[in-house]
This record gives sequence, structure tokens and C-alpha cells, in this order.
Amino acid sequence: MRLTHENHDRDLAGLTYIYPVVSRRAQGVSVGINLNPNNACNFRCAYCQVPELVLGKAPEIDVERLIRELESLLDWVLEGDFMEKVVPEGSRRLNDLAFSGNGEPTSAAEFDIIVQRVGEVMQRRGLLHKIKLVLITNGSLIHQAHVQRGLAHFNELGGEVWFKLDSATEAGQARINDFHAGLARVTENLTLCAGLAPTWIQSCALAMDGEAPSRDERDALLGFLKARLAEGIQLQGVLLYGLARQSHQPEAPRLSALDEAWMESWGAELRALGLEVRVSL
Repeated sequence: MRLTHENHDRDLAGLTYIYPVVSRRAQGVSVGINLNPNNACNFRCAYCQVPELVLGKAPEIDVERLIRELESLLDWVLEGDFMEKVVPEGSRRLNDLAFSGNGEPTSAAEFDIIVQRVGEVMQRRGLLHKIKLVLITNGSLIHQAHVQRGLAHFNELGGEVWFKLDSATEAGQARINDFHAGLARVTENLTLCAGLAPTWIQSCALAMDGEAPSRDERDALLGFLKARLAEGIQLQGVLLYGLARQSHQPEAPRLSALDEAWMESWGAELRALGLEVRVSL
């Protein structure tokens, strides 16, 4: 089986915590670190591709097994025939290690310990500052001490955080992410996050019931980001992406992708704030 941008088969390597993907945004191979093999998350995003998603947090993680799996997959990717067997031409390079998977990775109690151990693996293999280390997070738990310790490790390792922000209205966050803690918590956690490690905003734009995000929704996001920048928060930019894979949530029939012209136009509005914006369809 070959991996593609559309096919992210997390069972391909037969491992519990580690999986390879071909990332359309990275244009290479990303080695994923899945701390939620129980399909549990504290968000329920309408576009989430995880089947049988449940409300909850990561289970207890077998850290030693995770590290063994990471070492094993890196052996295959760096020294074996993984690229030739599994990856299409044009994407045959290792781009990053990414904390991402079937739920919110920072909900793992061992998050900070795992980041440190992954950093040790990268150091042994000469990967530090040669490939990216990425945390893909909904940002909802940044206020917790163990998460902040993990982010401090990320910064030491040259890593970066992709902080989910699909809407800057409470109604939009409830509709898209099933998140109800409010914008004050988002503001607090984004401020903490950007102060601990380089932070990108990752934002998904899609049509629901045939309607693109409204002018009010877009203005709210622009206003939110403008206010944070005025407060001196250092953001790396915005990773704007569209609906690329099938949702496994009840809203799936209501969702559709926005066309390239719409996405580029929205990206231009975000860019006008002075931020770098990368658009992926």
C-alpha cells in the first residue's frame, strides 16, 4: 500500500503510538506520535476524520513502548526501504516528527516526559534542527503545568506548535469544534503557548450546509488575531487549510470544501494583518 495525501492509514506500520503519513502541507513524510490510541478527545470537531471518536483524554501511555516504536519506524524510514515501498515520488524525505493523532495529545499525563524522551531520540540520530518537531493541538490544556513543561522542552528542541483556531466566536467554536470554554480561555492559552514556544495558528475553513464562513465569522477571527498582535503576542503565522479528507462525524454530509479562489482570498485578508499565511487545499 502507498500512502498519499488523502490516505493517512495510521495502521500501516502496525504500531500503537507511532504512524507515518505523507503530509500535503509538509510535502514529505511526517512521523506521527499518537497519544490518543483510545480515540478520545476533549473537542469534537465536525470535520474530524477519527472514527468512533469519544469524549475524554489520553489513556496511560507506555512510554518505553512508544520510544521503541519510534526507534523502529525511524530505522525503516532512514535506513530501510520505507520510502521506495510506501511513499510516492516527490515526497520521499523525512520532514518532521509530529505529536498528532486520534485526539488531543496534551491530555496525556506523560506529555512532558514523552517530549523529553523524543528529543533524546532525535539527538541520538542527529535529527535535531534538521527536521521539524511539531505539536498539533487544540490549545485547550495549555494552562496545565505538565503541558507548559512539555512546551518548554519543545522550545529547547527547536520545535513549533500548531494551535487550532477555526473560529473566534463562541457560537462558531461550539458549532465547529463542540468547544464551550469561551474566548477568554482561548486568549489565555494562546498567550501562554506563544510565550513558551514558536506558535502558528492552524485554521480550517469549510462550507457547512453549502455556506462558507460568514463575513461576521471572518471579521471576528481577523479582530481576534489583530488584538493579540497588538498585545505583543508573537505568532509565526497562520496555516490555513481546507477540507481534504472524509469526516467521520455526524455532520459529515453537511460539509464541503471551499474552492481555491475563496481560500486564497481569505488567506489574503489574514496576510493583511502582517502575518505569514500558508494556504493548503
